[in-house]
Amino acid sequence: MRLPVAILSVLLVALQYPLWLGHGSMLRVHQLERDVAAEQARNLQQKQSNLALEAEVRNLGSGSEAIEERARADLGMVREGETWFRYASPGNPVPVTGSHKH
Repeated sequence: MRLPVAILSVLLVALQYPLWLGHGSMLRVHQLERDVAAEQARNLQQKQSNLALEAEVRNLGSGSEAIEERARADLGMVREGETWFRYASPGNPVPVTGSHKH
């Protein structure tokens, strides 16, 4: 009577091994589900970034106002006849640019 119980016990353990530790195991499935969730979050983030870039491209292509705004913000450009002021706090001085004659 002990031999059949021992054989069945060994078979049960042998059948459980692939379920928990094999190639398609529950642990592997759980890891893959976490990887898929992380990729979906990354894809959503990229999609939002792409939508923002598409809107910016449409805006830049549709008129000179957007181009002018971009030139002002990114390049510090001003129109002819405008005076540009840069304010600095006492603890954060503005670096001086350009050449100075002595």
